[in-house]
Amino acid sequence: MNRLITRREFLKTSALGVGTLAIRPWSYWGDLAAQWPDAEHMGRVCVGRVDLRARPSASSQSVGVYYEDQIVVWLREVLGEAPGMTLNRCWVETPEGYLYAPSVQPVFNRLNQPLLELPQTGLGKGIWVEVTVPYADLYLDNPPARSPWLQESEHPRLYYSQVMWVDDVATNSQGQVLYRVNEQYGTYGDVFWASAEAFRPLSEDEVAPISPGVPDKRIDVDINHQMLSCYEGNTEVYHCRISSGAKFDAFGEIVKEWATPVGSFYIWRKLLSIHMAGGTVSGGYDLPGIAWTCLFNGDGVAIHSTFWHNDYGTPRSHGCVNASPEDAKWIFRWTEPHVTYDPGDKTVNEMFVSTNVNVIEG
Repeated sequence: MNRLITRREFLKTSALGVGTLAIRPWSYWGDLAAQWPDAEHMGRVCVGRVDLRARPSASSQSVGVYYEDQIVVWLREVLGEAPGMTLNRCWVETPEGYLYAPSVQPVFNRLNQPLLELPQTGLGKGIWVEVTVPYADLYLDNPPARSPWLQESEHPRLYYSQVMWVDDVATNSQGQVLYRVNEQYGTYGDVFWASAEAFRPLSEDEVAPISPGVPDKRIDVDINHQMLSCYEGNTEVYHCRISSGAKFDAFGEIVKEWATPVGSFYIWRKLLSIHMAGGTVSGGYDLPGIAWTCLFNGDGVAIHSTFWHNDYGTPRSHGCVNASPEDAKWIFRWTEPHVTYDPGDKTVNEMFVSTNVNVIEG
């Protein structure tokens, strides 16, 4: 299901027995294979605007401007000069110049063979899916929009690495296979249709536990060094950069309520995907499809996957521990308790069956 497919194969598959929703006002959504650059590794601009520089430095000449959701060829990541008071020195080299790496989400364009039938689960008919293209455009099936993010979006999209639930399959009048996409946990109730080839079905093997039954597992989150380490006893078995709670707002003011709480906690709930929302009107957030989530604090603080920035090593969350999709997935599978594919959610009330999370100021 991960292999690249041709347009001919895709349209041939689309015609095999899937009911056509001709009454839907869907136009042809375009060829995803030809929509973005012909490259294996790409980047998505994940901020409103970013300057393309001649060298990996903010003081270098600007040779262009890129805007949110523009897709670029990612040649490599290099070290350069950190702009202003920022900490991150990473830049993305493109064929045209350099982009500041925190503003560019690493993405790929990996099309998938659509499924024409969905299995029955404890949640009803459906599958968990992951976005494997730079972004997937959405059509709202049940207007009006309910989620704040959707009400503010002119072009609703899901982005590379987000995880959602699919509970139906259909074709539009142009012969494209579509998935009905929604959320199981934390949802406002919005339901969408999107191109099926943009989503890879997750398998049960992908959520299988890593090192099950090993005693004395713990996680140390060092908010001073922005590092997360996983231990089995005294042996470190995994470590990665993270982004913990921001210390300052956009005006340079200290924001205590955004800090990741320091102390010893236990994971009390884990979810394959959840809709997260919180904060205030001026500093709030509303995000669908947050994958590989491990909640460890009663106020909703979690370790989870991140798709809206690439600034690991810099405090910038609203209290949670942001990790890359790859790191968050490994941590999710390694920590206790184990979460099964069906239902993709588990809450525990006993700390002795959960992995300890220590948030420290190292």
